[in-house]
Amino acid sequence: MRRGRWSTAIALSFCLRPGPSRVDTCARLPIMPWDFNRLPSQSPGSLRPAVEHAMKVVTAQEMRMLEAGAAATGLSYEEMMERAGGAVARAIAAAHTVPGARVLVLVGPGNNGGDGLVTARLLREQGAEVSAYIWKRETEADENYRRAVAAGVTVLRIGDDVDMGHLVALVDSCDILVDALLGTGVAGPLREDVAGLLATVKERLALRLPSTPDLMPLDRTVPRRDGCPLVVAVDLPSGLNADTGEADALTLGADLTVTFAFPKQGLLRFPGAELAGRLLVADIGIAPALAADVTLEVAEPAMIGPLLPERPLQANKGTFGKVMVVGGSIPYAGAPYMAAMGAARVGAGLVTLAVPQPIYPSLAARATEMTFLILPSDMGALTPAAIKLLGEAFAGYRALLLGPGLGREPATFEFVRQLLGLRPAGLRSGMGFLARETVAEARSHELPAAVIDADALNALAATPEWWKGTQARLVLTPHPGELARLRESTVDAIQADRVEAARAAAATWGQIVVLKGAHTVVAAPDGRATLMPFANPALASAGTGDVLAGTIAGLLAQGLAPERA
Repeated sequence: MRRGRWSTAIALSFCLRPGPSRVDTCARLPIMPWDFNRLPSQSPGSLRPAVEHAMKVVTAQEMRMLEAGAAATGLSYEEMMERAGGAVARAIAAAHTVPGARVLVLVGPGNNGGDGLVTARLLREQGAEVSAYIWKRETEADENYRRAVAAGVTVLRIGDDVDMGHLVALVDSCDILVDALLGTGVAGPLREDVAGLLATVKERLALRLPSTPDLMPLDRTVPRRDGCPLVVAVDLPSGLNADTGEADALTLGADLTVTFAFPKQGLLRFPGAELAGRLLVADIGIAPALAADVTLEVAEPAMIGPLLPERPLQANKGTFGKVMVVGGSIPYAGAPYMAAMGAARVGAGLVTLAVPQPIYPSLAARATEMTFLILPSDMGALTPAAIKLLGEAFAGYRALLLGPGLGREPATFEFVRQLLGLRPAGLRSGMGFLARETVAEARSHELPAAVIDADALNALAATPEWWKGTQARLVLTPHPGELARLRESTVDAIQADRVEAARAAAATWGQIVVLKGAHTVVAAPDGRATLMPFANPALASAGTGDVLAGTIAGLLAQGLAPERA
């Protein structure tokens, strides 16, 4: 059995991510934001171990409960802190030469500062010149502080640095800056004292930016030599809300964030996702089984291959299923073609374009590998007159894609309703019920698993309580504007909590919802959701949504369950 080129093609698509866009601090490590790796504590040299389970995404409260659960099993907080600091030190060593490097560690109170002190000690033991700048930390009985000082870490306290002159000198000269001031417990604006500290750091880092920034090198793993330090955040950048991704204006943007056990939701929501830079997840000994009840997980490239359908050597085109793409209108003739190509490229055995007659000639000249079902139309727009022909053709098709390029003519919206077996608008008897012949026509065909995209979604938005009228298995693929119309909400409200918006829609409709955008959300009716930790401005272009819808339909045709497709 082989998964072959389809697995490779999809995996390669995850590599297309944008370069750093922040300018508030110096980007010394020009690797792409939202790069997502696991950093296991047991394998210092490995950044990409095999994935044995889905990685959960947690809130700050869930993380506290998981730490307490791990402590109850015998894993001490001290051991978790030692592993966390060790993970940060290893991540720094993988990104920057440590011996001889000048390192500044900003140390705050609580566990985050303790992690920073462990990092400082370990980097000093590796030959770095390390200074720890301490803010509001009681060190009298702090074992990590004692061990750091014993290892040769230079300690300065904010209370002894009245005009922050020492801090300025350290920021101006450091090669590596470690932000271990604040962790997951912070919400809201930063307090005055730490705000002043971070304001000074940001101001000095800005002065280290080159007057003419270098062009981004083609090899994004090669550090830029522009005099700026590598900025590393411990668990998350200070001032970033671990749940919402909102950030104080003084939050330091990081080149690299090493988070512990599980990624926090705020690191995968904007602006937090961009401020975090490259995200590494470090194993600190908390058993994944403790997070079994967490309903949000993150998709990783290593998870995708095993989900893809088998490609047996003795296969024929029938093995991989048939997809019917229904869409197109005179203004949007290209949309169904792009969707069909997505289905074909992901491995569907046969793709049929069911389109209005006026656009057939142009598509036939381009889509030579497709078959066609030519549908009756009115001025190039599909109408209910096409339903009978479609219904007769569905036999043998495993997947339907409805919507790309349909247009918004009232008759086309009615076509969508009737095809899905919904109540046709304006076709009631005098007693307020549907005519029997209309019901019979609307229910005379059995739909395959269907992807609903583009203007088919707008047709649903124009149909009150549409979800109560269909028994079909659907995957809905709205962008934020489409979901806002479907939910009678606003784009701002959808974007404010994309995960919850997708979950609520999936639960209400009883269908799979794919909320497109930066960090796409796939939500199931039972409350489970998966985040795609990838964002790429190259996808902000007309037609990419059609390709995605076609890709999902192509995977449905090959037997994948809707949620996996």
